Amino acid sequence: MTAQTHRTTKADRFDDDDFPAYTMGRAAEMIGTTPAFLRAIGDARLITPLRSEGGHRRYSRYQLRVAARARELVDQGTPIDAACRIVILEDQLEDALRMNEQLREQNT
Repeated sequence: MTAQTHRTTKADRFDDDDFPAYTMGRAAEMIGTTPAFLRAIGDARLITPLRSEGGHRRYSRYQLRVAARARELVDQGTPIDAACRIVILEDQLEDALRMNEQLREQNT
């Protein structure tokens, strides 16, 4: 693999919604919250950040979108555990609706 190919491959990771590109501090800053909030939603199992070789939490863009949705609910007064459950149910509903649509398309 050439150096140019290697750089392109690494750069492509940043286009991947699941690539854990963001540190806890940067992730908290991006969604306007604190690292403690990210730890709390991790403890509630809403998101599970990957760990760097040094053991530091790393977040993907997808996880940041999920965390931002939970933050919106908490900001509106929803307890954090309930907010996490709501986000999980919203995600499950979206998946179910997408699957229903795919099945309808297959049957037409």
